[in-house]
Amino acid sequence: MKVIAISGDSRNLEDLRKLATGLELVGELYCHQGELSGMAMLPVRDEMDVLILDCRHGGITPIADLERLLGFYPRLNAILVVDQESPDLLLRALRAGVREVIKAPVSRDDLQVAFHRIHQKTRGAQRGDGRVLAFMSCKGGSGASFLATNLGYVLAQRSEKNVLLIDMNLQFGDAVLYLSDRRPAATLPDVTRDIQRIDLSLLKSAQIEVLPNYSILASADDPTQSMDIRPTHVEALLRFARAHYDYVLLDVGRSLDTCTIQALDMADQIYPVLQLTLPFLRDAKRLFDVYRSLDYGPDKVRPLLNRVERSPGDLKPEDAENHLFYKVFASVPNHYKSVTASVNQGVPIQSLDAGSPVSRSLQELADRIAERSAAQSRGLLSRLFSRG
Repeated sequence: MKVIAISGDSRNLEDLRKLATGLELVGELYCHQGELSGMAMLPVRDEMDVLILDCRHGGITPIADLERLLGFYPRLNAILVVDQESPDLLLRALRAGVREVIKAPVSRDDLQVAFHRIHQKTRGAQRGDGRVLAFMSCKGGSGASFLATNLGYVLAQRSEKNVLLIDMNLQFGDAVLYLSDRRPAATLPDVTRDIQRIDLSLLKSAQIEVLPNYSILASADDPTQSMDIRPTHVEALLRFARAHYDYVLLDVGRSLDTCTIQALDMADQIYPVLQLTLPFLRDAKRLFDVYRSLDYGPDKVRPLLNRVERSPGDLKPEDAENHLFYKVFASVPNHYKSVTASVNQGVPIQSLDAGSPVSRSLQELADRIAERSAAQSRGLLSRLFSRG
């Protein structure tokens, strides 16, 4: 297990380091001196399994800060080290999601027993991280926003999973218009402005509900409102969202700034959307070169062809594959009538014309994504059971 110990006292931190080093289940150990209050994220890049939080020497146990932090890290198991175990403290810690409370002085046996209990509780549990799927336009007018919003609708409807779409086009996002005529009570910049106190009720209050299990977090109408969004805000939001939703879809536009790259880094899959024309292939080639420079391989990048025609003389999917050196993941046919009606009415194409070629293609794509997610979950579960 990967373990991080946090303490405001250097001597306590050194004691914890000595006690935890070499224990049976401890694979990697990180130590950080500091206070939990005001800490938006853990001070490490790796995903941790266990947090040991030192609350000794009469310090106030930061239960509220710990509960907020655990909201970002659904896999994290917390161990509190305290001077006194009061019933009130134990109850508050339990409600916050703490696994173990150890009364000082701490021994190696205390930590060993706590680690074993955590290991036994989690080894057979299927970890419920949601999937983050980013949709990116290779060129203006590709239809990426239409595909992202409508795929989210179909995915929620057919998989019966909880789906959230976040409009990450910070300058000119309009994803909500594809599915609703309602104005959002709050937008993405409003949520990121309060990112340190984010909880599920705050996030839900900013969303527009399309289905009971599908909502959209809209981008701001005024591009200047998004100027204060930072990559750290994006990281915190996506960590929290994937902990509470089965699928988090991102409509990221086509600008490559630091916030977009942070979102792409955290995405499980990226779906660049292009059409089979030479201008699209030229711009897509540039974008795919960037993907390669960022080490995004074929398992992560899944090109989507939109508005595909099957007429003599038209470019074929194989032409795109030969040009981009990535295999096309799926193709969506051209059906101007149904798509135009859907866009102009702000109604999902699935509810407007479920039998259209575009709707059927989105149904197949949603089923492939859901099937792939289930297969990955089964693979993770088998790996968890195989650990010693």
